[in-house]
Amino acid sequence: MSPAVITLCFLAFAVVMFVTEKIPLGLTSMIVCVGLVLTGVLDIKSAFSGFIDSNVILFVAMFIVGGALFETGMANEIGGIVTKFASSERMLIVAIMTLVGLMSGVLSNTGTAAVLIPVVIGIAAKSGFNRSRLLMPLVFAAAMGGNLSLIGAPGNMIAQSTLAKANLPTFGFFEYAIVGLPILIVGILFYATIGFYLLPNHKPKGEGVFDEVKDFSKVPQWKKTLSLVILVVTLLGMIFEKQIHISLSITGCVGAILLIFCNVISEDDALKSIDLKTIFLFGGTLSLATALQKTGAGELIAKYVIGLIGENPSPTLFTFVVFILCCALTNFMSNTATTALMAPICLSIAQQMQADPRAVLMACVIGGSCAYATPIGMPANTMVVGAGDYKFMDYVKSGLPLIVIATVLSMFLLPWAFPFYPAQ
Repeated sequence: MSPAVITLCFLAFAVVMFVTEKIPLGLTSMIVCVGLVLTGVLDIKSAFSGFIDSNVILFVAMFIVGGALFETGMANEIGGIVTKFASSERMLIVAIMTLVGLMSGVLSNTGTAAVLIPVVIGIAAKSGFNRSRLLMPLVFAAAMGGNLSLIGAPGNMIAQSTLAKANLPTFGFFEYAIVGLPILIVGILFYATIGFYLLPNHKPKGEGVFDEVKDFSKVPQWKKTLSLVILVVTLLGMIFEKQIHISLSITGCVGAILLIFCNVISEDDALKSIDLKTIFLFGGTLSLATALQKTGAGELIAKYVIGLIGENPSPTLFTFVVFILCCALTNFMSNTATTALMAPICLSIAQQMQADPRAVLMACVIGGSCAYATPIGMPANTMVVGAGDYKFMDYVKSGLPLIVIATVLSMFLLPWAFPFYPAQ
């Protein structure tokens, strides 16, 4: 078998195992990772490069930063303040999703989720509401908020770069928000109403650092204050990533190092706060995304699906197919990888059709951000798997309706805001 076919077989295996969960998610991802090496599809360095991916480093660092916020009791204090203003679970969901969505518009959506996950768990602990019902809306809002500006998500910049290299008109800074903002607003309203009943309701197992019931009365105030100060400074470092020329992962590492160095959190507690289930799931699955790109299997899927619609498809049908294809791919590849794969293909087809490439690439970007239906669709989804005790099907049940909403809204908004043939 060719490397592309072997990769597609592993993709099918991963999908079946993720859906059925006959074996743990982390084990599935490691079987795929090792299997791709044994079959010669990837070398060891490529297969295991996911474990030193910048997002994995960010995970580890922010687990420690979040752990310090809990170990000192500061997360509970913040939770107590927030719950005074949002007394019901629905109000909390609206408040959390609004805050995360807006922050993700100007920050990395992964960075925003990483910073706010421990705060939201603290809110859940203080309010008595189940955190599994709060964390999933948080990561969904992070993904939706990424479509509010040019810098909200890496895929946005990839589409921009694709247009620029072809000497074509590019997108304005907030032009993504024409489609992204309505999706965010409707998404928030959905989870405050009908979608509220689709959110998972798992009780914590009491296995992690965030689940331990502790007496924080003896924790020195300086530790509580310093844990919050370092979190805020870390957040500011992420906001001004481009200005200070320090990546998100390194900023997170600096915060984690300072917390341990200042004895705000002990080394043992820092290590306990790292969720290894998340690391193995994300790091191992990245090998599959790498294989899909390197072997051309992802491109094979894309070209085959687009080829089914014929040489001269209607603009509406082509937009829909591109959107749905990007939705499907992004739930098993990162949205960055999906956009990087699909953007040049979409640009080429749009030029053949003499259509406005901006219309096709906007559909590609918005569709590529709809990573709501799997725990591996985007880094933020993976970060909350352990904390929320989520199963694969929890993402499917809660996230699939959001994909439908985003698709319907996009099919109305895209032809209006980005017509295929604007001169006609």
